[in-house]
Amino acid sequence: MNTNVLACIDGSEHTATVCDYAAWANCRLGTSLVLLHVLHKPEPSVLLNLSAATSLYAQEDITTELAALDKKRVELVKEQSRLVLEQAGNHVTQAGFPTPRTIQREGRLAQVLDQYEDYCQLLVLGRQGSNQDDSPNRLGSHVEQVIRTTDKPLLLTTGEFKKPSRIMLAFDGSTTTRKGLDMLASSPLFRDLECHVVMVAGPDPKNLELLEVARLQLEEAGLKATSALLQGEVKKNLLAYQQKQNIDLTVMGAYGHSRMRQWLLGSITDLMLLESSQPLLILR
Repeated sequence: MNTNVLACIDGSEHTATVCDYAAWANCRLGTSLVLLHVLHKPEPSVLLNLSAATSLYAQEDITTELAALDKKRVELVKEQSRLVLEQAGNHVTQAGFPTPRTIQREGRLAQVLDQYEDYCQLLVLGRQGSNQDDSPNRLGSHVEQVIRTTDKPLLLTTGEFKKPSRIMLAFDGSTTTRKGLDMLASSPLFRDLECHVVMVAGPDPKNLELLEVARLQLEEAGLKATSALLQGEVKKNLLAYQQKQNIDLTVMGAYGHSRMRQWLLGSITDLMLLESSQPLLILR
């Protein structure tokens, strides 16, 4: 059942932020919070280039010792995963939220998440991971793969937690962004928040009409709504608006709206992922 917020953690410095946003979202949605840690089993040791002079008994002894070491390494990785989940759970409860459920799995994150498509209604994931350098303009290797494979709304966190009060929907009238508009209007996640519907396009009366309809839909749902039609470069305008209006969370569709662009880098979504200093809620 889609009654959970699933927070994907890795034990990096970004884990606390992921937990904080997940706990915030879970509280507003009235769901249950689940912390997921996916561990990677170490590759088994392989004994190569054995000398012909090495005795069979010596080879067997070395192979036995390597097998024992491999087993110990797997045990240590599992224990480290358990500690990551324990510490993350403690972080959530110390912040005053209920004790979350924890899940430990082996494999690749995107593949593991396939098993939870009907399990959660929101995924929360750090934009950067444990293997990244300190550069803010770096994506975790898992992020793009998860975006391209999951059908769930994906909240990508960055920096330190800040309770959202102003959100921005990057709107272009497409089916995906209309879904985003419906989600803003109906989900308790956005209740009482200030909503900005922003379109970067030409000054066409049809675009103004689309924005006005979108704004009215949000107002009728009881939200404080503002709309803006901007001209020029999409990424530049969205980032500038985000900064000028002190936006805390941006909602946007995943990649382009053609099938081909979903598999190409360089889309507006990619650029926003790399350069936005605020969390992004990605919709498919």
